[in-house]
Amino acid sequence: MKQFILALFACVLCISLNACSITYPLAATENRVGSKVGESSGNVFFGWLEVGTDFSIRAAAKNAGITKISTVDIRVTDFWFFSTYTCVVTGE
Repeated sequence: MKQFILALFACVLCISLNACSITYPLAATENRVGSKVGESSGNVFFGWLEVGTDFSIRAAAKNAGITKISTVDIRVTDFWFFSTYTCVVTGE
């Protein structure tokens, strides 16, 4: 019984330390894909409580000095009830 509880605890620990990250495209324009890449991030707790900086397209473009946006991607990293959203903008 002691080994079963220890194995169960080890499985729960491994599952709880698992994080998931996915990047998906949001938008694309007819502008040429430039060399500049801008990012802006923010944190979300419990799916609705936003904490952190502005993770908008405008903020990402401003961080890299982009005036003509080519592509916009969103990267989401989840860890239990905590998520990090990152907006990635490319352009000139």
